[in-house]
Amino acid sequence: MARIEVPALSLVVLVGVSGSGKSTFARKHFLGTEVISSDFCRGLVSDDENDQAATKDAFEVLNFIAGKRLAAGRLTVIDATNVQSEARKELVALAREHDVLPVAIVLDPPERVCLERNEQRPDRNFGAKVIARQKSQLRRGLKSLKREGFRGVHLLTGVEEIDAASIERTRLFNDLKDQTGPFDIIGDIHGCRAELEQLLTTLGYEISRDANGRAVDAVHPSRRAVFVGDLVDRGPDTPGVLRLVMGMVAAGHAYCVPGNHEDKLLKALRGKNVKVSHGLEESLAQLAAEPEEFRAEVMTFIDGLVSHYVFDEGRLVVSHAGLVERMHGRASGRVRSFCLYGETTGETDEFGLPVRYPWAQDYRGRAMVVYGHTPTPEPEWINNTICLDTGCVFGGSLTALRYPERDLVAVQAAEEYYAPAKPLHVASAPAREPDVLDINDVTGRRVVETAHHGRLSVRAEQAGAALEVMSRFAIDPRFLLYLPPTMSPVATSSVPGLLEHPEQAFEAFKGQGVAALVCEEKHMGSRAVVLLTRDDDVAEKRFGLAGRGAVHTRTGRSFFDASLTDELLLRLREVAVEAGLFDELDTSWLLLDAELLPWSAKAMDLLRNQYAAVGAAARSSLPAATAALESAAAAGLDVGELLARTQQRAVNASLFSDAYRRYCWPTEGLDGVRLAPFQLLATEGRTYEDMPHAWHLALADRMVAAGPSLITATRRLFVDASSWAEGVAWWEELTGAGGEGMVVKPAANLVRTAKGLAQPGLKVRGQEYLRIIYGPDYTEPANFERLRDRNLGHKRSMALREYALGLEALERAARGEPLWRIHECVFAVLALESEPVDPRL
Repeated sequence: MARIEVPALSLVVLVGVSGSGKSTFARKHFLGTEVISSDFCRGLVSDDENDQAATKDAFEVLNFIAGKRLAAGRLTVIDATNVQSEARKELVALAREHDVLPVAIVLDPPERVCLERNEQRPDRNFGAKVIARQKSQLRRGLKSLKREGFRGVHLLTGVEEIDAASIERTRLFNDLKDQTGPFDIIGDIHGCRAELEQLLTTLGYEISRDANGRAVDAVHPSRRAVFVGDLVDRGPDTPGVLRLVMGMVAAGHAYCVPGNHEDKLLKALRGKNVKVSHGLEESLAQLAAEPEEFRAEVMTFIDGLVSHYVFDEGRLVVSHAGLVERMHGRASGRVRSFCLYGETTGETDEFGLPVRYPWAQDYRGRAMVVYGHTPTPEPEWINNTICLDTGCVFGGSLTALRYPERDLVAVQAAEEYYAPAKPLHVASAPAREPDVLDINDVTGRRVVETAHHGRLSVRAEQAGAALEVMSRFAIDPRFLLYLPPTMSPVATSSVPGLLEHPEQAFEAFKGQGVAALVCEEKHMGSRAVVLLTRDDDVAEKRFGLAGRGAVHTRTGRSFFDASLTDELLLRLREVAVEAGLFDELDTSWLLLDAELLPWSAKAMDLLRNQYAAVGAAARSSLPAATAALESAAAAGLDVGELLARTQQRAVNASLFSDAYRRYCWPTEGLDGVRLAPFQLLATEGRTYEDMPHAWHLALADRMVAAGPSLITATRRLFVDASSWAEGVAWWEELTGAGGEGMVVKPAANLVRTAKGLAQPGLKVRGQEYLRIIYGPDYTEPANFERLRDRNLGHKRSMALREYALGLEALERAARGEPLWRIHECVFAVLALESEPVDPRL
């Protein structure tokens, strides 16, 4: 039985005359969606699968569909006769365009079988001459299939062999997605064996030696090494490096990809005519002193190296010269060339070296790409890519990246073994600043991958609205690491006279299986996010922007001008240092979620133009209307009902003014301004959604103790099912004293339930605060009953989506990911705010 191996990502071309059984074979061995039939495409464009006049259009459709599938990384099968070399040429070109392997499966049953099958099909009215001509074309083309570019050719002759054949899908050699690490990825070594041994020892590997004391293996109890290539040339001991790396790879303790220097060395060892330069002469001389068997092992080893590897479910790609996203996990000569040499602009610099195309500046892929090839003084993250060639052979250092930790470990070179053509400290000028955002990163329909809530989409019109706000009003995006999510209110209360009540919050979390809760006082201020640096140099070094950080609103706007912001941040820094936060958390910056008080510090224009104006108009007009109605009543007119309603409206107007005035007090500059932090969002390398709210509030209490004149405490009450009554009583106390209300949160902070993410918090606002939101007369029976019908479903959905996007932004920022990756999530939160949801909820 013939067993045919087909790469999991490939273009499979079925070849055979009409009636050879191609369609039956395709249905048997491949998914219906994987097979593209020329007959079907002919029918699409002409409503007749046998209309030969439509063949040209049909194949244009076929190639288009196949191209879309291959671009998406889908195995694709072409079901057509394909007996003519010109037809096959187009398909091979299509495979090359998408860097996949073309595979030909030839079905060649006897000619009489094909004739009989066609005779049994009334829609096949062509005669035996057509079959004979196709058979002749097939025979002539069989020997040339590999020359045409097919990487695999499988010939099945006879009906029995075709029926007995089986298809086995094989992984490409570069597909190591099932290997999750942890890894230690090591940069260009260039014959520096001593430094390699020192680095491996520093990383915790135990080196094994042969009888002559030469290093032949290195093993770590829980990690494996990955070498980015350029093991050879220039340095003092190329054979020693090869012996050690080959031993590690053979023992399964390491992986290795080839570099351009290995590629050239292999050609030289095979006797091909290559220019002996750039350190190749050292390798050849050193290897000439080694036994013939060793040189043969070296050739076999280099010849077997795979252009690049894709690890950890596609999250990590290792290639010598880097790799653009469209080539990840692909196999072609073009992919191998990019992996070995990168891409050049065709120019040379002042040192006579080729100018390399700065692909990393435009990289937008999900996978981290780790590479070498181009020496740099220090490794630098650019758009989730990093170059580990730190010029060890040129007197620099040998560097390793620990994955997934993203820690860098390096050892200094003992000396300069080889003089570089370009001094190591001279860096190439980037084509575009890495912290400059591209409008294409945020415009149009976007889909953002989040760790906690899957794929979230942003519509094009939402992105447009967010772009307007962000570009005109927001702070510099380098300081804009996070936007808080909207918060959902509780379900409408059944308690007479109340729209919201704590019982509904407790019941909602109980329904999700969340028992332990914390009730936090809802401050009478504005939501604020604070990015706080330890000293004035941190912002420039870490975020590429001068300053001390930022204090911004839910929509990314600064609360104050630059001078007041700097003054506020300086005071907050003194508080954080006094509280010991920077030292304890071992970080140079903090990101805090807080409330800035009073509300009037941000919303004075809103208060004057909307709330105060309404209150003043009501207080001016309603007493006059009441007096007129009282006079009318005294004259015997029947205005009692209207008088009572007007008197109540006057009371409501007074209550409305009292409600918003509680949120205002005079401020001059920063005098009177206070901050109530309630959660630590992130620090360098860490986020804190996994820490319970008690921990976060304890940090806030330390800030209160260190700066009582600036920092306001957040009062809280922890409850469970046995103490709901205490929570209700506390809310009544808060709201009865004029407070806004409280927020009920899972005490554990981030909670996943059987239904997905639990709401991060539900707000329960008091009756008088809601008067500000819904208007002075919202408590009147007719208005109140109408408001009870408010729909919260969309608001809750939006709150969860924004919460997940915020967490994703924090995690990307903590990991030090490129600005566009962080901004993608922050921008999406602002975009979702344009959804048509009642803003009063």
